[in-house]
Amino acid sequence: MTMLRKYKWLFAAIALVLIAGTVGYYNRMQLAIWGFDTFLSSNVEKELEKSYQPLEGREPVVVTHAETKQIEPFSLLLLGLDQRGGERGRSDTMLYTVVRPVDGALLMVSIPRDAYVEIPGRHGDKINHAYAYGEAELAVETVESLFDTKVDHYATVNFSGFRDVIDEMGGISLPIDKDLVNDDPGHEKFVVKAGQDLYNGQDALNYVRFREDAGGDISRTGRHQTFVNAVLERAGDIQNWSKIPQLIETMGDNFATDMKPDTIIDVAKAMVQADTRSIYGETLGGSGGYSDSGAWYFYLDEEDLTEAKSWIADWLDDTRTFARLPRPGQYDGGTGGGRPLSASEAVEQ
Repeated sequence: MTMLRKYKWLFAAIALVLIAGTVGYYNRMQLAIWGFDTFLSSNVEKELEKSYQPLEGREPVVVTHAETKQIEPFSLLLLGLDQRGGERGRSDTMLYTVVRPVDGALLMVSIPRDAYVEIPGRHGDKINHAYAYGEAELAVETVESLFDTKVDHYATVNFSGFRDVIDEMGGISLPIDKDLVNDDPGHEKFVVKAGQDLYNGQDALNYVRFREDAGGDISRTGRHQTFVNAVLERAGDIQNWSKIPQLIETMGDNFATDMKPDTIIDVAKAMVQADTRSIYGETLGGSGGYSDSGAWYFYLDEEDLTEAKSWIADWLDDTRTFARLPRPGQYDGGTGGGRPLSASEAVEQ
């Protein structure tokens, strides 16, 4: 190759990069998808294979419509575990999530960890004990019984595993306007300072673990939703897409799911390419009290539970347009603060 031809090739390459950068400025998400498909997809799929753990006796669910190739709405039980050392732990967070990839929307129904429910094959107990008794399989069965509906997939995430992931992403945004001080006897001691632009992994983990506010279990569940939303927002940042393989590797044994790697990738790409992306969430209501045996439980409100079942059924119905779906509460941007929609904003069914 002559020197002239070499420089012509170099100039052409530079021009191509500049054009791609200009197009990317106006259409950054599509450029990221192209880059992901070209350079990262195989690496991500390889890393995700390490986390693929199907449940015994449950066939993987096919979520792609055979004719349209669109990914249909499906349900995902997200279990946030607070495992320390070699313990099995309990599910500190239980989110029944309906994913609508075409609409770029998630419905997240939080179940308070101390909610009194019937655990299949055992007895009435706190719902977070289901994982301690039978891990993800029993947790899935318990939630299916609670909502009288299916759970298509599950995913378990150990919150401790998020610490390094959050640090690699450069921190996450959390709506903390007052210092969180955990100092009661018997509790883990820490302080999370308010007003930070971004919170590192340890502060974010402590935000999830904070236990000493007046709202109790309901407030804690709300923080879990906010935390999940903040991580999703940060991970979806265009500046972080190239880090995805490393982030998944960092999670390591702290993540498990029965979703096949190629399904996860297809769902993620569909969510990214949707015209809009939104997360709606609600926490099941009720009241706390002591049982005859002296144990403290959170007793779910039956009307609230019935309403949540209705939301789930509507969101799983692929014949309903997004405009006709009930929207219990919406998270606003990266701060993650949920708010109930007013009656005028709710869509009449």
